[in-house]
Amino acid sequence: MLGQITNIKQHKIIFVTFSTIIACLFLVLIISGIIGIVNKIEFGDEGAYRDTISIQGQGKIYAKPDIAYVNLSVITQGYSLKGTQDSNSKKMNGVIEFLKGFEIEEKDIKTINYNIYPQYAYEDRKAPRIVGYEINQTIELKIRNLDKVSEILEKSVAAGINQINSLRFWIDKDEELKAEARKIAIEDAKKKAQVLASDLGVELGDLIGYNDDNSYYPTPIYRAEMGGIGGGGETPDIQTGENEIIINVSLIYEID
Repeated sequence: MLGQITNIKQHKIIFVTFSTIIACLFLVLIISGIIGIVNKIEFGDEGAYRDTISIQGQGKIYAKPDIAYVNLSVITQGYSLKGTQDSNSKKMNGVIEFLKGFEIEEKDIKTINYNIYPQYAYEDRKAPRIVGYEINQTIELKIRNLDKVSEILEKSVAAGINQINSLRFWIDKDEELKAEARKIAIEDAKKKAQVLASDLGVELGDLIGYNDDNSYYPTPIYRAEMGGIGGGGETPDIQTGENEIIINVSLIYEID
């Protein structure tokens, strides 16, 4: 009996000793973690924070456009839907054949709108009734020869077009111009960074960040007026003007 009591006491002592060791180790880990956090707060991680400046630059390029886009519409009204559709299609097909005479390819003619509008008559105390139809078909035309723009606008009316809008001028392949504007923007940002660093009394370090965005501004011509187009009027005087390509960049430098 005495031997059993002695064994139980020994087991208790061993268990208490093992538990104490585990608790001490756990306490050491907690204290080490707290010390590490305090050190990070007090001294900071190396490289976690860097002094930097950010500067913006802009590059602009002006160039004459080399293509034009314009929307041409045929609007037809009639009493029957089929008759109105047939009439509208005949007019538009004639317009497309006319445009091909200016060496405009099919890939540069795109239908962008086709609408049928029932026309209603309204009488007192009666439900509205359909008395006819209006069909509006619009094509977007890409004109690669700008010397032909005025003539196309004038003669397309005689060919069947009765609405012209959204005339705008564009640069077909502008990647080289964008690259040139980007170089100007980067040089502008570099010069500004040197001036700012001098004003702040610091030295520029490594370039660690770059970003750019590009903006493209077509010539602000949005509508060709119908006056003077067709019906024996004078050929409209269309000015292409210049397009403006703008590139904005942002550079980030470390500073010492």
